[in-house]
Amino acid sequence: MPDIATVSQPKAPGLLDWVGMSEIEVPLSIPTRNGSVAHAVAKAQAYVNLINPEAKGIHMSRLYLLLDELCSQTLTAHSLRDVLARFLESHEGLSDQAFVDFRFDFLARRPALKSEFSGWKAYPARIIATEDPEGFHFELRVEIPYSSTCPCSAALARQLIQKQFREDFGADQQVSADDVYGWLGTEQGIVATPHSQRSIAEIKVRLSDDTDDFPLEDLIDVVEGALKTPVQTAVKREDEQEFALLNGQNLMFCEDAARKIQAAMNDQVSYQDFWVRVNHLESLHAHNAVAIVTKGLKGGYLPQP
Repeated sequence: MPDIATVSQPKAPGLLDWVGMSEIEVPLSIPTRNGSVAHAVAKAQAYVNLINPEAKGIHMSRLYLLLDELCSQTLTAHSLRDVLARFLESHEGLSDQAFVDFRFDFLARRPALKSEFSGWKAYPARIIATEDPEGFHFELRVEIPYSSTCPCSAALARQLIQKQFREDFGADQQVSADDVYGWLGTEQGIVATPHSQRSIAEIKVRLSDDTDDFPLEDLIDVVEGALKTPVQTAVKREDEQEFALLNGQNLMFCEDAARKIQAAMNDQVSYQDFWVRVNHLESLHAHNAVAIVTKGLKGGYLPQP
């Protein structure tokens, strides 16, 4: 059968940075820290570069079949290294760089704050690996939702509550503790509440060369532990009350959230580099509040939106 890619010449010779396929639907099996395996449906992309300016193209079917073989087993960093090496072996003389990227929802079981219940939460995630003349590069990305309550709004709400207290009880009137206690439990007393919103932390990390797993749960724990207001799954009344307490004790602007994550990530020696973008999906404004921070390594992640 004729193979146009090998017997014909390109209409215009030139080098190409990447050639391959995207939106490839594949099953993904990822080992988790408790020894089990998480399953997901992923959208993959696979590429090699084209360094032969006279070559018509690459062998896309070879990339697809190798990717299909990779996804028939539990994924590890070692198997990623192996498949990228095989991408290049199958394109000897054509390519010296290979790339693979998986986008999927990572399902994790998360406990309630106070009750004995738990539930599943989906975290949009990506696993990205590259092989080039400088070696193997391995990256995780994950989006982590959390709640953020505005410190300015909280201060304004407290001022309104103070004003209402003075109106209801008078400036000089003696008030019993029982009366104040009762008043604090009414809508008439708590006339204002601060605004809060669901927020999203987008995280990229480059992992150390000796990593052979995908520490997504550990990364999620680091970020949620730093912010302290993770979005919940199963919720009973005691959990909702605890969530309100955590929000009240962890008021934050987007700048505060970014700095909390920055400090926590700096303490993690397994992350060679990181990039963080926090997005507060404002309930007051029609736009979002955003802060971005990187580890600041020379040649590392750029502080770009």
